Amino acid sequence: MTGAGEARTAAPRARDAEATRRRILQAAKREFARLGFGGARVDRIAERAKANKRMIYHYFGGKEALFTAVVEEAYHDIRAAERALHLDAMEPEAALDRLVEFTWAYYLANPEFLTLVNSENLHKARHLKGSRAIRRDHPGFLGVLQRVLERGAAKGVFRPGIDPVQLNITIAALGYYYLTNRYTGAIVYDRDLMTPAALAERLAFNIETVRRLVRA
Repeated sequence: MTGAGEARTAAPRARDAEATRRRILQAAKREFARLGFGGARVDRIAERAKANKRMIYHYFGGKEALFTAVVEEAYHDIRAAERALHLDAMEPEAALDRLVEFTWAYYLANPEFLTLVNSENLHKARHLKGSRAIRRDHPGFLGVLQRVLERGAAKGVFRPGIDPVQLNITIAALGYYYLTNRYTGAIVYDRDLMTPAALAERLAFNIETVRRLVRA
């Protein structure tokens, strides 16, 4: 039988363990986002997390598993933020506008998400192929988008039969390409793509593009 003293001791230890795990994840997120999977070093992650390499291997099993955890969390965070939009409670046109606005704002506020996705694509998604977390989170969001499209079609404002996967890819691409290619784009188009005016213009363009794409 566990005594009260042992229970009190176990609780702080559990909190300390979770805090250490969170520090490692945050440090790893910065390292992987900055240098990609190939360039990241476990030594630097441990130093930033104020932990030692042994703790990283204890909690995550190694660099590969740590990167998988970081990318899983990055996808989980954006899916959770999308759920918090409550698109089901909005009129379909407003819901779709809101999703386009949110996606653009999220990419701007979380540039590490884009670099983590880039890095995982360079490795042909080998870290996510066996991820249960990704397969658990994504279908729920696509279900919400599907219902938005169906409600819009029933209302007569959206074309029927739009594939939510294709639409989601398009919404993501409209912001993703612009931001991941902003440096080369600035040279090619001889235009600063990151001024407040340029960003506002791009968001307006994205919203109008998606509206035209789905309009009945």
